Amino acid sequence: MRQPQKHNNTRRQVKEHTYRVESDGILLDFLLATLKDKSRTTIKSYLSHRQVAINDMPTSQFNAPLHRGDRVTINFTTGYKIFRHRRLRIIFEDEFLIVVDKGYGLLSMATKNEKTETAYRIVSDYVKTNDPEGHIFIVHRLDRDTSGVMIFAKRQRIQELLQRNWNDAVIERKYMAVVEGCVEPQEGEVKSYLKENAAMQVYSTQNPEEGQLAITRYKTVAGNGRFSLLEVQLETGRKNQIRVHMHDLGHPIIGDRKYGSECNPIGRVALHAASLRFKHPITGQMLHFESNLPEKFEYIVKEK
Repeated sequence: MRQPQKHNNTRRQVKEHTYRVESDGILLDFLLATLKDKSRTTIKSYLSHRQVAINDMPTSQFNAPLHRGDRVTINFTTGYKIFRHRRLRIIFEDEFLIVVDKGYGLLSMATKNEKTETAYRIVSDYVKTNDPEGHIFIVHRLDRDTSGVMIFAKRQRIQELLQRNWNDAVIERKYMAVVEGCVEPQEGEVKSYLKENAAMQVYSTQNPEEGQLAITRYKTVAGNGRFSLLEVQLETGRKNQIRVHMHDLGHPIIGDRKYGSECNPIGRVALHAASLRFKHPITGQMLHFESNLPEKFEYIVKEK
């Protein structure tokens, strides 16, 4: 199966041309056959200077695989510039989606108190540097206190497609969390119905008529008696689901005072969206993205 290409945090420049791939092959062969007026040295220079993109993903790999229907874009004047932001990294982009690695403490979208420094605003500004009429749409949110992988759509219909078919499209959502204490059993499942009260506090009930079904699976990866590092997978995706279910286990996520934590040794809520595997809503391709575990998570469970 064809693997997704990673985004190198880039944006388009002017004086480009896009070519449509008619049959499967290798990038360098395609460029040599397509750019017959260019020397092999010039074409290799385009690659080494990151002036070539496959389906909007810049690459310097001469042997990158091509498939029928792919788009190869060449910037004949300059390489693709690097997008940098201290709180957000773009890890994948095509004409339909943008996948980002969101930093801790960054809102997904605006609230009445924060309207500028949000993941939505940062990505929207990036898109508009290339296309002033461009728009983005949030497919799913991460809490301000949660870092990791999240998705934006470039068109509203793509957002709607993913949200409408979320349970079928998303194959895996894996989080990493550091919780208080030693979790027993070390592997298990929490199932309840989640409801939100007037104070916007989510809580569990066993009455299916009072809340939405939430299922969380977990297993212990590491621990030192005081804290445990858990790998958590969501069967359902409810608001604050992991935070509530860890509280229900009697092992709240460290730093999460809203849901029972009594300590904050690393200065943040220790919850990270580490992995997301889903089917592309248009191409049908299976995509898998990961975000590295924050170093503080590993440090705190090793500390004696």
